[in-house]
Amino acid sequence: MSVMKTAVGADRPHPSSGADLSQPSVGADPPQPTVGADLQVGPWKTEIREKALKDLQQFQVLMLDGHFDFGNGFHGRVYLNPHQLFRYPSTIWRFAQHLIDILPAPLLDQTEVVAGPATGGALLAHTVAGLLDSRRAISGTPTMFAPFMVDTYRGPGLSRYYRQQIAGRNVLLVDDVRNTGQTLARCATIVRAAGGSVIATAELYDRMETTTRTDAPNFALAEYKAPENYPADRCPLCQAGVPVTTF
Repeated sequence: MSVMKTAVGADRPHPSSGADLSQPSVGADPPQPTVGADLQVGPWKTEIREKALKDLQQFQVLMLDGHFDFGNGFHGRVYLNPHQLFRYPSTIWRFAQHLIDILPAPLLDQTEVVAGPATGGALLAHTVAGLLDSRRAISGTPTMFAPFMVDTYRGPGLSRYYRQQIAGRNVLLVDDVRNTGQTLARCATIVRAAGGSVIATAELYDRMETTTRTDAPNFALAEYKAPENYPADRCPLCQAGVPVTTF
């Protein structure tokens, strides 16, 4: 079947490209002024990010040379395969641990809720919330999890129960991949409308093509500047007779 794009995530430019790893990912959003905590970090753990990029490719999560139908009217050569990312729980646990490792300690200390859009972002958020608690004192308040439902036509949504739960709390938004940033931005709008504070966004893979801001700092485990995507009716891969990648 054709590969359908889901709310999932991916990676960063190869270390040999000379990208600066001492700062949040390219296109990171400015800090949200309402939080006011110091989110400055020391030197990033370059080895963690380098290994994550290699592992994403090794596990065939990040597929770099194909012809993918994203299911949204666009085709492209690069795809994050959610089936490979989530079919073994140990795989997502591994990448979630690495993602937590690169986040600033003050941000982790502030996090009260981890939320993400279905399907990939929600699974990642659930894992991150659990792993955060495993690093905290057992007597502390447990980290909450909130899943966004994603409707093809209306975008992300949050049930009344979870809107009530996040009111007045600090929320870390996560997703498996950041493309244009629109999904995370819409989720951030919903959190703020419910009375929560978005203290940061984070993803496993940033395609480095963000066009929409969330007014919160963004952190990516890995970045990779993906080639241009094409409208399906003007796709040069289709015109060249390259078959759509299936698996």
